[in-house]
Amino acid sequence: MSESRAAIRYAKAILDLAMENKATAAVEKDMRSIVSTISDSKELKDMLGSPVISGTAKKEVLGKIFKGSHAISEGLTSMLVDNKRISILNEVALKFIILNEQLKGKDVAYVTTAVPMNAALEKKVLKQVTSLTGNEVTLENKVDEDIIGGFVLRVGDLQYDASIANKLNNLKREFTNSL
Repeated sequence: MSESRAAIRYAKAILDLAMENKATAAVEKDMRSIVSTISDSKELKDMLGSPVISGTAKKEVLGKIFKGSHAISEGLTSMLVDNKRISILNEVALKFIILNEQLKGKDVAYVTTAVPMNAALEKKVLKQVTSLTGNEVTLENKVDEDIIGGFVLRVGDLQYDASIANKLNNLKREFTNSL
């Protein structure tokens, strides 16, 4: 849980800095780019989490991938590498987006599914999440075949995991504990 708290602290600091410099739109664009790039690339996730790869190599790779990013976003990646926290970059970017949307009076609902959602299902989920939160909600669908089926819904700090992978893990845990 400490990584999550650290991610929130970094995200709040970056949001404050972006608001001070009137660059929230540019930094939010960068954070959305970071989230989509990292979630689309298993190799990048592995590289960021690897203790074997040096910080300078990670900094160089991230500099090339996110070339043209705002100075605040570049500073974030540099600071996370220097503090040996680069593995939480994706979570920091997600927290930044959530905090920024909440400032605008909106929420972002992240729905992870095994296959892309169709428009009708997206509309149904959006309606349900809007009624639950009471805020204007935008929906972001992420496809992750590892969850096998079902979905994982995340709105702000709330998460509902109805994935098949989670249910299988729970069964495995119950089975192991009953032995």
